[in-house]
Amino acid sequence: MKTSEQIEHQSQLLIPRVKQGSKDALEELIRLHEPFIFNVAWKYTNDQDEAKDLTQEVLIKVMTKLDSFEGASSFRTWVYRILVNQFLQTKRRPMEDRWQGFEDFANGLNAIPSPELLPDEEEEQILRTKTARTRCMSGMLMCLTREQRLIYLIGDVFNIDHAVGAEIFGLSKDNYRQKLSRTRKEFHAFMNRQCGLVKLENPCRCSKKAKAMEAAGKMQTNARLFDPKYSATIAKYALEVADEVADIVDRKYIEFFQKHPTKEDFNATTIVHELLEDPDLHRHFS
Repeated sequence: MKTSEQIEHQSQLLIPRVKQGSKDALEELIRLHEPFIFNVAWKYTNDQDEAKDLTQEVLIKVMTKLDSFEGASSFRTWVYRILVNQFLQTKRRPMEDRWQGFEDFANGLNAIPSPELLPDEEEEQILRTKTARTRCMSGMLMCLTREQRLIYLIGDVFNIDHAVGAEIFGLSKDNYRQKLSRTRKEFHAFMNRQCGLVKLENPCRCSKKAKAMEAAGKMQTNARLFDPKYSATIAKYALEVADEVADIVDRKYIEFFQKHPTKEDFNATTIVHELLEDPDLHRHFS
């Protein structure tokens, strides 16, 4: 995976060629930024198809607005600002209205039975448990407001530098940190009250919920959310940390989210190809 500096350097080399009409340069430029956009969209919507649509919307905006990029900020920051604006303004997705907030979400979790597991069942439940854990934590994200969700994803989960985050959201660095801190406290307070991964005395256990969900026909191993074939994780995006994004105490909560899988196989059949080969979209290239 390329570092942010490498992506920015390559982008700056490609932009003049794109503005001169190079389709190959445009394709390469979009491919550099598609993975991050898609993976944030995936966590933001909790749905791969919705994430694909949202990614396409952002990439079209990038293509149509490219002439307005004047280099006042890094190209990466410019793209991420389009991402944030598009995500905040887009139509509401189904998962966003599933729960009224953390209390409603907790009630739903607590209504799922927690059957005891035999030792051999614990071993058999490993994949189901991972799926249940990812579904649960993705549900938690849906309990946040749109701005909170984006700030938490960009600031803590994907570890974008706070100065860059503040610029993306059009906030002062102090205001950005305050919003992130408030969101983090609200989020982690819920996990502290509910999650057995964080506090052993909490009754909620992913493995027990997974068994109950499978017994009720609500989860099958051949239809796992965030398919494990995607071998990368958010943690790979978070290798570069320009400043501390969380206190040591908060780090354990954030690490649970950074273990979420991310899509890596961005090849000729993904969104970029569809955009560049769609005759209805060619008008954007001019």
